[in-house]
Amino acid sequence: MKLFFEEHAPLIVLQVIQFILIASIYWLDGYHETSAAIYAIFLVLFFLGCYLLYNYYSRRKFYKRLSEPLKKLDDSYQDTDFSPLSKAVDRLLKEQYRLYMQEIKQLESEQGDHRKFMDQWVHQMKTPLSVIELSAQNLDEPDSSNIREETDRMKIGLNTILYMARLRTIEQDFHIKQVPIVDVVNEVNGENKRFYIRNQVYPKLQVGTEGVMVETDEKWLFFMLSQLINNAVNYSAGKSNRIIISIYERANEAVLEVTDFGSGIPDTDRKRIFDAFYTGENGRKYRESTGMGLYLLKEAADHLGHRIELESEVGEGTSIRIIFSETQNLTTL
Repeated sequence: MKLFFEEHAPLIVLQVIQFILIASIYWLDGYHETSAAIYAIFLVLFFLGCYLLYNYYSRRKFYKRLSEPLKKLDDSYQDTDFSPLSKAVDRLLKEQYRLYMQEIKQLESEQGDHRKFMDQWVHQMKTPLSVIELSAQNLDEPDSSNIREETDRMKIGLNTILYMARLRTIEQDFHIKQVPIVDVVNEVNGENKRFYIRNQVYPKLQVGTEGVMVETDEKWLFFMLSQLINNAVNYSAGKSNRIIISIYERANEAVLEVTDFGSGIPDTDRKRIFDAFYTGENGRKYRESTGMGLYLLKEAADHLGHRIELESEVGEGTSIRIIFSETQNLTTL
């Protein structure tokens, strides 16, 4: 109704001005018959009202559609009435929708090609890195260790790029199965042996419940735990020589926890550390931080139905937990 009056307000004002002008002309010409003037006012208002009522009821669905927010995109071009204005708007919206969908499909195709290229590029880069590592073994120390340290950093970066590209199609990338958490932890620790030794920070595994198995994607869980360990070691180096990886049950939920005794996270950063590209105060101190590790961790956990908990004290350290729901914790079933 409001939109209808806003559209027809100029017409109503014009009709009033026209009547005043005509009445003024007759009055100045000496015609002072008030009963005729009142009758003329009645006729003008009556026909104007009939026109407005007809116009409103014939287009009320159209005005309602324009006034209410869309619930889905297809609602924008549904036929509501047969007035010329409504038909013209429908044609415009249908054409706009067609062009919009065409551009969306083109962008999706380009993004798919980009992801495919990134996947292939990352895998291709792993081969020369492996060759460099093998060549470095024949060098004397400390050259050998320095080269392998840099190749490890490049591998971490390449894996981050790979998983970031896969994040857009993460539902298609899932393979949910029963996974023993201890095996994943041991695999990650084995993968990061040189990383531990280089930073002189060593993991301690604490298993509160034996044989904990959960329903998750093993590849993504490996990546999430690797990110937690990478952060824990980087922020502990030079401050503490240990991190603790704990596996236990709490309220029938399995918990995988990584605790470090490093710099901790300031209060101002805790609400934003899971945002993409946010590095925070610690990230500015440790220049290698990209701000993507915890973001990818949180996104993957949300898609898998896991929860993330964070506890941290500045100067004391940080604990981050991956919590598997009761339905995912197979040891309780």
